[in-house]
Amino acid sequence: MSIRENIHQVLDLMKPQHILVSVFDKTGLDGLVTGILRANPGARFYSTGGTGKRIIEILGTAASKNYLSVEEFTGAPEMEGGLVKTLHPKIHAGLLAERGNPAHEEYLYTTLAQGSEHPGVYFDIFVGNLYPFTEVITKEGTTAETARVNIDIGGPAMTMASAKNWHSIAVLTSPGQYAGFLETMRKNDGMISIEQRFALAVEAMKLIGVYRTSIGDYFRKLDFSREVKPFLHIM
Repeated sequence: MSIRENIHQVLDLMKPQHILVSVFDKTGLDGLVTGILRANPGARFYSTGGTGKRIIEILGTAASKNYLSVEEFTGAPEMEGGLVKTLHPKIHAGLLAERGNPAHEEYLYTTLAQGSEHPGVYFDIFVGNLYPFTEVITKEGTTAETARVNIDIGGPAMTMASAKNWHSIAVLTSPGQYAGFLETMRKNDGMISIEQRFALAVEAMKLIGVYRTSIGDYFRKLDFSREVKPFLHIM
């Protein structure tokens, strides 16, 4: 395992070109998509499932130019139950890669292009919000098994990858951020500033910390024999 600091030049202003979207709450998505397209009409959106269907609806006739499903991009179909959609090197390399790093560019554009018509890309924006675990566990009749299946895995992984790599990508974690994000970007002539990316990353890190803590707190308080085991098909 090798950990090192980024030694490559960090861009202050970036134009949004590749946008990865994975949201449970689709509120405000139409305004965000159209706002990004005003900044760059050639921007491309990547997503899966219901989020992808909503983006296609928003884009209309422009969908063929401005949208690519994650499944087509990665070449890997999702597993039954909606699992393992975004847990793929093409996704996480695009979130974590350092701009200007020749080795990372080689990995994105050459290594990840093998066996696919789509090379990797640097994602400029990640838009994500999580399965509503904290809301689910407050509902009457929720079991430990209901709570378990509402634990988001891909969402937190992509959110933290994007927050860690704020040098290179902006991370949006709530519909409440969209209007301010677009307004700040408009003031920067359609570009995303490094100051804006850093502020968004801080909010994302705090959110994931609270989310994961709430999961641990919930399961820590359960009595296994009384509240967990009865809802399992144990052989």
